[in-house]
Amino acid sequence: MTGSSFVYVTYIRTTPEKVWSALTTPEFIKKYWFNILHETDWKVGSPWRMIYPDGRVTDTGEIAEFDPPKRLAIKWRNEFMPELKAEGWSRCVIDIEPVDDSVKLTVTHTMELEGAKFIGAVSGGWPKILSNLKSLLETGEVVLKEIR
Repeated sequence: MTGSSFVYVTYIRTTPEKVWSALTTPEFIKKYWFNILHETDWKVGSPWRMIYPDGRVTDTGEIAEFDPPKRLAIKWRNEFMPELKAEGWSRCVIDIEPVDDSVKLTVTHTMELEGAKFIGAVSGGWPKILSNLKSLLETGEVVLKEIR
């Protein structure tokens, strides 16, 4: 395979429906995504963007797939770091599958560009975000209050 990719798998003791809701409910997303708003109507072809609490747009894209409660895919580009924006578009696919009394959540973030700095950046962010999501769904509390 050419290009760059990051894959993260975690298991969460919950249902696919609760994970799906956590991934697509803006106020809930803010709880585990460091108060960043995700703005979209969650329909295939619709614009998507992430907005910092101060109003700056961090990332933009388009909903590429929407198959509740199994799969969400987003065409994704960073907007606030010129060197990452210049690399172009990535694709983030989130797969949800039931496993016994839990959910296997797989995030696959890819770019056609070999050695993409953007994929390097998300490889540091996704584990923090998904750890917060897992903890929030299982215990009601996030692990990390701010991204560093």
